[in-house]
Amino acid sequence: MSPSPDERDRIRAAMDRILGGKAENSNGALTIVALAQEAGVPRNALTQRHTDLRAEFYTRVRENGGPSEVEDRLRQTIVRLKNTIANKNTELEQFREDVSSLVRAINVLTLENQQLREANTQDEPAVVPLRPRRPTTTG
Repeated sequence: MSPSPDERDRIRAAMDRILGGKAENSNGALTIVALAQEAGVPRNALTQRHTDLRAEFYTRVRENGGPSEVEDRLRQTIVRLKNTIANKNTELEQFREDVSSLVRAINVLTLENQQLREANTQDEPAVVPLRPRRPTTTG
């Protein structure tokens, strides 16, 4: 695929937007991937065809003193989400362990219930009265 005539201009404009913290078509990260996405060009346009623009981008990033506010915010979000995922994985593991314990408890209770029902259906009552019943007089 041959590059479009305005490809270099689009890359430079995207570079300005990203470095200015006003990315429109990407996440605003100071990476070649974000630059390519912002410019609407394939990544290999920067890694193979326009290596001079790639070098210029990295030079300008170093001159600006590193990541922008947007990138810092995104990196903080990533850290927070990774922590959330780790906590949820721990919680999920605990739930899975709890399920096994609860299944065992249900099985024991089901067996006990079945034994009690069988004992209840026997002819001889399990409860013996302490004193004999008095006959009732109707009069």
